[in-house]
Amino acid sequence: MTRRHDIQGNILRGYARHCHAAYLRVSITNPGAARSFLQRLVDDGRIATEGDWRDRPATRLNVAFTYAGLERLHPHLDAFTAHDDFRQGMYTRARGALGDLGDNDPDRWDEPSRQGIDALFTVYGDGDGERDGAADDLGRELVAAGFTLRHDQRADMLEGNREHFGFTDGFSQPALPGVAETRRSRRGEGVQHSLARRWWDGEWRDVRVGEFLLGHSDEDGVIPGAGEPLQLNGTFMVWRKLQQHVDRFDEWIAAHAGEGEGARTALKARILGRWPDGVSLIQRPASVPGYSMPAADANAPHTPQINDFTYRRDAGGLRCPLGAHVRRANPRDALGFYTERTRRNRIIRRGMPYVDADGTRGLIFVCFNASIARQFEQIQGNWLMSGDTFGLGEERDFLTAGLDPGQASERMTIQGDATEPPRFITRDRQFVTVRGGHYLFVPGIAALRRIAGG
Repeated sequence: MTRRHDIQGNILRGYARHCHAAYLRVSITNPGAARSFLQRLVDDGRIATEGDWRDRPATRLNVAFTYAGLERLHPHLDAFTAHDDFRQGMYTRARGALGDLGDNDPDRWDEPSRQGIDALFTVYGDGDGERDGAADDLGRELVAAGFTLRHDQRADMLEGNREHFGFTDGFSQPALPGVAETRRSRRGEGVQHSLARRWWDGEWRDVRVGEFLLGHSDEDGVIPGAGEPLQLNGTFMVWRKLQQHVDRFDEWIAAHAGEGEGARTALKARILGRWPDGVSLIQRPASVPGYSMPAADANAPHTPQINDFTYRRDAGGLRCPLGAHVRRANPRDALGFYTERTRRNRIIRRGMPYVDADGTRGLIFVCFNASIARQFEQIQGNWLMSGDTFGLGEERDFLTAGLDPGQASERMTIQGDATEPPRFITRDRQFVTVRGGHYLFVPGIAALRRIAGG
């Protein structure tokens, strides 16, 4: 088995053609039967891997486990003693590490998130019919194999790879060595070379695989999970259900943007940091003389230069506000010393929008990282939920932050530019509400065999 066939799929390369997903959250009621079922999945080659990415099956299957689930299946988990974030789980860490308070408080999450699950099986399909058929069949198999199906969440990509607020999503990912989809001449997706090396290597280089995959060298030259067979070629997965209050967001924009579709689009872009078509405000400012208002075409193809920008010449936030969502989530070189202060905080995102039967809609946020605390929690709990890093004091991410108990409103500073003075915007309702989530481990195939063997 090659190394690529030991890595589960959809981690290093996304399933570009599979635009429909089913997330089956389960508990283990019969560990012996569950192990036997996992062994059959591996023996039959049903778990999709990085090595078969060139194949074109109608559906693919992947599996991940919470720490509680691994405990039920495998008696020796010393490999995870240093990973308090994974062992404690999202529910336990949500208030302190993620800032989930008020309506986002974990005691308000859905029942599987409050009580905990053991495993997450994900089915991907080319079409919703293929996805539904495979997911329904798998659900029946799981029940017969010692699992209890706790929740079945369906999700589907929207036209133009948009999310429900109308912005294109998922096109900005870390560039990785040896991964074909990142060799597309898109600069700005990795990390920056030091000034001395740029003369012969260019400004950008790939992010080292060990930032996302255990058993490989990371940005500090350390191999996370070295000597731990259960961790080799595995990764930690964050699964988070985020309800988007689209009507509320659109009503707020209409009330505060001024007249005209262009003004509404520009205000949305300042809050996000990108236009609906994905172009950064650094590349296409909203009101700098000489720049025209872009068409709100989220379906337009992206150019190779879509992520080729930095913030070093916009230290004051005159083009892209300092508190814009994408600037907080990936500050690039905004914290100084090129990307030295941000190179250890990248994540791979594989989320998908959802619409539930009751009409509520949002995003199933999924990301992969080698350290939940250093990567996901740093982004979510510090950069998005705190303004200190960016000199913004108590200001939090205007798009995604909830309103905590006793908090009347959320504020954002739009720094302005040569044509507009600074502006302060406020909202007294939240646009995104957390509905649940889990921290999971995605094992490599050899590790999955060990888990199945107990």
